[in-house]
Amino acid sequence: MIKEYFKSFDILSPEELELPESLLQPKTLKKGDFFIKAGSVCKEVAFVSSGFFRSFYLSSSGEEVTYCLLFNNSFVTAYSSFITQTATEENIQALADVEMMTISKQAVEQLENTSPNWMKIMKMIAEREYINLEKRIFLLQRENAEKRYHDLLNNYPEYLKLIPLNYLASYLGITQRHLSRLRRSVAN
Repeated sequence: MIKEYFKSFDILSPEELELPESLLQPKTLKKGDFFIKAGSVCKEVAFVSSGFFRSFYLSSSGEEVTYCLLFNNSFVTAYSSFITQTATEENIQALADVEMMTISKQAVEQLENTSPNWMKIMKMIAEREYINLEKRIFLLQRENAEKRYHDLLNNYPEYLKLIPLNYLASYLGITQRHLSRLRRSVAN
C-alpha cells in the first residue's frame, strides 16, 4: 500500500521505490492504544494501512478536544514534535485496531539524503498536510456544524458509525446532543 502511495507521485524511479521497504517497520496497535502521548518526543512517522486514529489535546479545563481524525492510506505523526524533536502536546489514539508501517526520523533523513526525488516527495507530503490542516481550519471557522458533518459523511461514511459520539462531537466542535439532532435530520 505504501509503495502505491509513493508511486502515485510519479517522481521516484523503480530503484528508489524499493529503498523504503528496508527502512519500514510493521507495527500494530489495538483499539485504545496510543501512537504517542502528550509529553513524549515523536521519533517516527507511520503510514496507516488499516484502522484509524484520533488526535486530541487537553483543554485548559482538562477536557479532551479531538481536533483531527486520521484514516487509512494516510500518514500519522505528531508533526511539530517530529520536526523539532521536542515534547508534543497532542495524544494520538487508535479508535480501532491499526496496522501500519513506521519509519524513524533517522530513516526519513537517510531517504532525503539518498536522492533529490525523496526530498521532493517529503516536501509534497508536508505540503499536503499543510493544505489539509488549512481546509480543516477553514471548515471549522467558516462552516456550520451541519456542513462539517456532511463533509465527514461524504468523505468517510464508513467511519462515522465507528467513531464514538463524544469524539465525533468534539471533532465537529458541537455537543453530543447537537450531533444527535444532526444525525436524525440527515437520516430523515
